[in-house]
Amino acid sequence: MSLLTVENLTVTARVGQGEAARLAPVLRGVGLALDKGEVLGVVGESGAGKSMLGRAIAGYLPPGFSVASGRVDFNRRNLLAITAETRRAMLGREIAFIPQEPLSALNPVRTIFSQLREHFTHLGLPRHQHRDRAIEALAEVQLSEPESLLGRFPHQLSGGMCQRVLIAMAFASRPRLIVADEPTTALDVSVQARILELMASLQRRAGTAVLFITHDLRLAAGICDRLAVLYAGAVVEEGGATSVLSRPLHPYTRALELANPALGTRRGLMVLPDHMPGLAALAEATGCRFAPRCPVRSRGCAEREIPLIGDNRRVACQYPERTLGIAPSAPVPPHRAGTGEVLLSVEGLGRRFRVGGLIRRRDIVALEDVSFTLREGEFLGVVGESGSGKSTLARLVVGLDRPTTGRITLAGADVTKGDAAAREVRLANLQMVFQNSSSALNPRRRVGSIVAQALEAMHRPAAEREAVAAELMRAMGLDPALVSRLPAQLSGGQRQRVNIARALAAGPRLLVADEIVSGLDVSIQAQLLALLARLRAGGIALVFISHDLAVVRHLCDRVIVMQQGRIVEQGETERVFSAPQADYTRELLASAPPDIGAPAPTRLLAIPPPSG
Repeated sequence: MSLLTVENLTVTARVGQGEAARLAPVLRGVGLALDKGEVLGVVGESGAGKSMLGRAIAGYLPPGFSVASGRVDFNRRNLLAITAETRRAMLGREIAFIPQEPLSALNPVRTIFSQLREHFTHLGLPRHQHRDRAIEALAEVQLSEPESLLGRFPHQLSGGMCQRVLIAMAFASRPRLIVADEPTTALDVSVQARILELMASLQRRAGTAVLFITHDLRLAAGICDRLAVLYAGAVVEEGGATSVLSRPLHPYTRALELANPALGTRRGLMVLPDHMPGLAALAEATGCRFAPRCPVRSRGCAEREIPLIGDNRRVACQYPERTLGIAPSAPVPPHRAGTGEVLLSVEGLGRRFRVGGLIRRRDIVALEDVSFTLREGEFLGVVGESGSGKSTLARLVVGLDRPTTGRITLAGADVTKGDAAAREVRLANLQMVFQNSSSALNPRRRVGSIVAQALEAMHRPAAEREAVAAELMRAMGLDPALVSRLPAQLSGGQRQRVNIARALAAGPRLLVADEIVSGLDVSIQAQLLALLARLRAGGIALVFISHDLAVVRHLCDRVIVMQQGRIVEQGETERVFSAPQADYTRELLASAPPDIGAPAPTRLLAIPPPSG
């Protein structure tokens, strides 16, 4: 008998107000089984129901959502029929849940040790063992100097470090089942590799089963035994991970596969039109929910819903034979030789931070002797582990911080000092696109006002600002009608495109983008990559910071590889990725998830743990 069995699970949410209110199916008749020691991957876009499935199993449904029907059997007990107290007792002990948002899951006003201690108390661990067990748990997830972290608060740790704290909590009880909701999204490739190896080690020792929720198909292909593909709340394909991804039977699975850039080679991408239907649309939908976006649909697809058919390999499509004929819709972006005018020059750049009190003070080297140039229309990738200096470099280039040593030249002007003249040069030539679009956009301003913010600062007429905002929205592939909405009313992918549109409104020659596709669905990521490729044709230069090496290879002309604040290798992207010269570059590439169908790297944990 399976350790976990989900049968005909339907979760609903109320949409609308008053007499118009109705129930919308967030999950529709989902059925899955998970055996001891097995990893079942659940993949799909945002809104597919992945996180809701994990929350329904773990008992963490948000307010307004409820289970309408079905069973969730864990170790021969229906989790939906037991008392809330009994279920809470099982959570943390037998079932562990790793949430997607580490900073919102940890209490911001309590120390890391306080939160670990509360968890250990729930597990029944004697109080005198809490400190030693906390240090051991943090060390298991490759956090260096774990004892020094116990007294810190979550805001004093990076997002990746907070995620590892949550993973340490999940592993602490050696549970029988882990529900992991995007557990490695905030991590760079080397730390991600260590965490996945840790999960594998736990499985070997304790036979732990893992429900692995992810939008990263390359990651799922490398670690999952089986895959379930969700679309609009229903499973549309299920089977062995290798067979599902090497020979998909559902057009949606094929589209997701083609939306992923490959690390081993450059290829065109599949850019899906439109987006996943929302709750209101799901309440009224009939037929195949994927039909409006499907490249091989027929007239009958929108008229009736196809059930999941098959035994070991199940699919909900009446034309599975058409699936492999689907081809990428966006071509491979050409790499440029970089023969234009030098737009940005960085020479011997260094940044040191002084920490400590009056007596014991020491310097921390964040950046040292960094030099490179960027020409007009050129895309430069910046890669490296967390703490390698990537974001520090970005802050120095855009003027959010000042270097300790070195020189920055932008459009022929020295902007190193960051004085009034340097600010004018930066405003005229440069814009930054931040990683977190939610915090980068003013929640109280309408989208149209946000996009035209730079023009407002230039005192341009309202009519001009409105026209430019509408034009940029169309260029981003967004409905101009969205200009009247607030950021909270947009999806993550829409907010990121608004973020880019705002940066373009000032007509910059250079964009600095810090992890702007991190955490996005592969379909939204493919849309943004196609958009950036179009922008390059207009002559814009880009500094593209990312931990996704496949995206960097797909998009960037040249790349610099950073380690502990220094550049260890730089050059044309194809040369660096196909024939790396530095040991660190080779180890970084070996830590990345392999391409779908490619063998896993033999040295998964080649890079030593980072400091912090």
